[in-house]
Amino acid sequence: MAVDKLFKDEATEEKGERARMASFIGAMAIADLVKTTLGPKGMDKILQSTGRGHSVTVTNDGATILKSLHIDNPAAKVLVDISKVQDDEVGDGTTSVVVLAGELLREAEKLVNAKIHPMTIISGYRMAAECSRNALLEKVVDNKLDAEKFKADLMKIAMTTLSSKILSQDKEHFAKLAVDAVMRLKGSTNLEAIQIIKKPGGSLKESFLDEGFILDKKIGVGQPKRIENAKILVANTAMDTDKVKIYGARVRVDSMAKVAEIEVAEKEKMREKVQKIINHGINCFVNRQLIYNFPEELFADAGVLAIEHADFDGIERLALVTGGEIASTFDNPESVKLGHCKLIEEIMIGEDRLIHFSGVELGQACTIVLRGASPHMLDEAERSLHDALCVLSQTVNDSRVLLGGGWPEMVMAKAVDELARKTPGKRSHAIEAFSRALVAIPTTIADNAGLDSAELVAQLRAEHHKEGSTAGIDVISGCVGDMAELGISEAFKVKQAVLLSATEAAEMILRVDEIITCAPRRREDRM
Repeated sequence: MAVDKLFKDEATEEKGERARMASFIGAMAIADLVKTTLGPKGMDKILQSTGRGHSVTVTNDGATILKSLHIDNPAAKVLVDISKVQDDEVGDGTTSVVVLAGELLREAEKLVNAKIHPMTIISGYRMAAECSRNALLEKVVDNKLDAEKFKADLMKIAMTTLSSKILSQDKEHFAKLAVDAVMRLKGSTNLEAIQIIKKPGGSLKESFLDEGFILDKKIGVGQPKRIENAKILVANTAMDTDKVKIYGARVRVDSMAKVAEIEVAEKEKMREKVQKIINHGINCFVNRQLIYNFPEELFADAGVLAIEHADFDGIERLALVTGGEIASTFDNPESVKLGHCKLIEEIMIGEDRLIHFSGVELGQACTIVLRGASPHMLDEAERSLHDALCVLSQTVNDSRVLLGGGWPEMVMAKAVDELARKTPGKRSHAIEAFSRALVAIPTTIADNAGLDSAELVAQLRAEHHKEGSTAGIDVISGCVGDMAELGISEAFKVKQAVLLSATEAAEMILRVDEIITCAPRRREDRM
């Protein structure tokens, strides 16, 4: 006897063709959404939240756009996740990975309609992805051993990454900032040591790189404004116990003199604590919490610079950079590790005063101060710079470099086409489809620049049939240009991550033949 109904009332299921259609359409819609942000002439999106404050974000970073979307379609969620992973892993290529996955699914849809089994398509895609990767590996350039050339490569990569972002007007300036900051890291990918401070005002051109550490605080009243050879104690402790802290406590006294005694006792307790801290032999005390007037006065008398309420990011980073540890008890000074730096002074940026620590232990540390017209502009500039820093720090480790501007896609498409001709059976259709999907990236770059993409891509394909061609799309002049001359480069690691993530995501969505949406669990079911 057939079961009429398996699921509860609110649960729904989509089977076979309809499930596949829903997946394909969702994924393609997401790809079309971010498609217009791809390339140097890509446009930005405004994201407005409906929550309190209606905050507005202006961005063209694929991962940021997709992260802010609330999506119902399960296949679209897969694409959002791969762009997040791409952002965490290599920092750039977040839009490309979604566009490529969307195109692979668009091609797969045509093949499925032509009665080719999804598994056949998947195995074809697998072969094509492997072939593409090998094609890129043959063409990579590695200048790790030649420091001058390697630095030039890094500059080119930074400028290429920034050219599709808001910083494209001053890309040389920012590329130099990013390369200098990453070169200081000496091969570590820990971007914690690079601090980015955003100060509205001025123009983007006025941004600068400062070695050392800048803390966004003012120096207190009556304290030394400049300290040389500073010994710094970084702490997270309450410095406001000169008041009675027991809430709701009743203290009965028979005269005012007794109240005064209690206050004196409290003050003594505080004085002891301050004395313990000063006994560490320090001349700068940075605290996460408030420091009240009385202890501040004591520190000032002892000639110690006391900085209060340094936010947690600030003190964590300060401890890391000066080589100290965060302390909360001060009974045995010998076990506390102090931080050191050569000079602490107050500097002005725009209207604000900040504290500048220079000559710090960790020579890798530096601060990039961004200036700009508005907070939205600064947020987007920070995201762009972060992308560039991520890509550069990855490239320092894996120094293989490719040309950019649609060149890698054409190289891969050519190799994949050749593979399709050699492969017998239905898989060859899938392999051919893969090469069409790859060509979609240069096509989109040209479309976004308002160029005739069909004409350009056809010229590009003809150029690539010559041996050792370095042709790509030159968006500025609007024709096929020589990428090596224009200095447009990309990191191999980014391209490889885009290729593999997009193929795997497309494969995952292709395998779906049923979507079951569960009913929400009711309260009374739990009884």
